[in-house]
Amino acid sequence: MKTTKPLKELKLSVPAQDTPISSFLTASGTFHDGDLLLNQKGLRLISEENESPASETKEIDLQFSLEDLETIKVIGKGSGGVVQLVRHKWIGTLFALKVIQMTIQEDIRKQIVQELKINQASQCSHVVVCYHSFYHNGAISLVLEYMDRGSLADVIRQLKTILEPYLAVVCKQVLQGLVYLHNERHVIHRDIKPSNLLVNHKGEVKITDFGVSAMLASSMGQRDTFVGTYNYMAPERISGSTYDYKSDIWSLGMVILECAIGRFPYIQSEDQQAWPSFYELLEAIVSSPPPSAPADQFSPEFCSFVSACIQKDPRDRSSALDLLSHPFIKKFEDKDIDFGILVSSLEPPVNFPR
Repeated sequence: MKTTKPLKELKLSVPAQDTPISSFLTASGTFHDGDLLLNQKGLRLISEENESPASETKEIDLQFSLEDLETIKVIGKGSGGVVQLVRHKWIGTLFALKVIQMTIQEDIRKQIVQELKINQASQCSHVVVCYHSFYHNGAISLVLEYMDRGSLADVIRQLKTILEPYLAVVCKQVLQGLVYLHNERHVIHRDIKPSNLLVNHKGEVKITDFGVSAMLASSMGQRDTFVGTYNYMAPERISGSTYDYKSDIWSLGMVILECAIGRFPYIQSEDQQAWPSFYELLEAIVSSPPPSAPADQFSPEFCSFVSACIQKDPRDRSSALDLLSHPFIKKFEDKDIDFGILVSSLEPPVNFPR
């Protein structure tokens, strides 16, 4: 009888859950963590001098409540929660509703609280807008901007490859979002991948899913935790080394190269659907030379851009701000490239009732 060889278990360091979620709930059912108050009326950020029991009963001026939203269908699953397409019952506006159950580990709870604060303060046209957030019946609900053409993963699933002029448009928008996150919010996203880069019919590309991002206290912006999608993860993260903002740049380079060649960069041929072994893939990312754009298929500017992102040593990678001035981005800036026309020609990822 043939025996199955047991799979090697990947051991990750997960912080212990030493504080129960109930410690962050008040008697009235408000989720309270530091300067953040959240209940079914919405979200507030409070200062220490104003924090008092009366604060949580203060009326919050909201344009609508969860009861005003009707679910159309589930459109995805993000980190820690389900994402639904919802419609405002009275005005017909569509939103993406991310629902996160709060029976979770302490480290994940901190990430979600950080996500709320980042969304509350975000002022960037290349980051998905969070309009409202609520806490009710043990779940946090985020009312997010609905990007009606899905994600970059939906685009490349249909197109297979994206031409350089359109890639330059995509890159510029993602870089503008990363400059905002890195330089203004001091945040490493830590999970840049095609499904976290959303697209609308106007051709706008926006970064989403801060459930795996973190506000950084140090000026160096370094984190030690192991969070994110392995395929697009920088070598220093896989090897357990300290990492910084440059880890997002590696991920962006991998995404853009995949969009150009039509396959994940570490897969050697179009016929190969996946890497033979998960552990061999991680070993290749850490130990093998980094992938590059084939010089006989792409422009020198594009090859240079990919190389500036996908460097094994993070010190050799360009920053998001520097990459905005890269010749590949500048090459198409005056060409009036309309990414919206391209994505509007594709089948929509969600077919909702008319």
